[in-house]
Amino acid sequence: MEHLEQILEAALMAAAKPLSVDHLLDMFDPIEQPERQQLRNALEALEASLENRAIELVQVSSGYRIQVRPQYAERVARLWQEKPPKYSRALMETLALIAYRQPVTRGDIEDIRGVSVSSNIIKTLLEREWVRVVGQRDVPGRPSLYGTTRSFLDYFNIKSLDELPTLAEIRDLDAINRELDFTEPEADNNQPDKAKATTDDGVAEEAEADTKAKSEQDSNETYHEETQPEQTAPTQH
Repeated sequence: MEHLEQILEAALMAAAKPLSVDHLLDMFDPIEQPERQQLRNALEALEASLENRAIELVQVSSGYRIQVRPQYAERVARLWQEKPPKYSRALMETLALIAYRQPVTRGDIEDIRGVSVSSNIIKTLLEREWVRVVGQRDVPGRPSLYGTTRSFLDYFNIKSLDELPTLAEIRDLDAINRELDFTEPEADNNQPDKAKATTDDGVAEEAEADTKAKSEQDSNETYHEETQPEQTAPTQH
């Protein structure tokens, strides 16, 4: 078919989401519709033609899309006023556990992390369509089982969960941050470290109060020791 490669390029440039082969075939009338293999060949030719361009054709879980190459993405992102969302360490841990151990319940995640999972974390992951409810566990209460979605795979430019780094390759959570492009708000280096709360959304007010009270007590003891007059032995006659 004439100009098939150009037609595919135009469609992928205009699309707001990845397009599957079936979606691309739907653009054509039945009488002129190319063969599936012919369309795949045109996609391969398009990918090769973009090799030295600032954009690239990638295949993700939901289909094909044209996107800015990673090395130019940071500068292009400055055209938009909105800053990319920042996700907490707790959310990142929860998402990683769902991705690697799915299907899991909220209770499973809490048992592994050792702290409670905030409802806001689950809500955010569902709203982002990175996770979904895939069923209920057959136990009292029938808790929901969570798994990842195609949107999760698309967002991170992978076609399947097999492309995730293995657990052996992940040394710590900072490595996950860099791999998944998660960011956390920068800590104020001028402030003393705060005691870690036992829940995701809690603050360490009680721990800080105890620390402050102990500090004041130590200061008072030091003051009394310094101001206490020296005792002199009585003079014997």
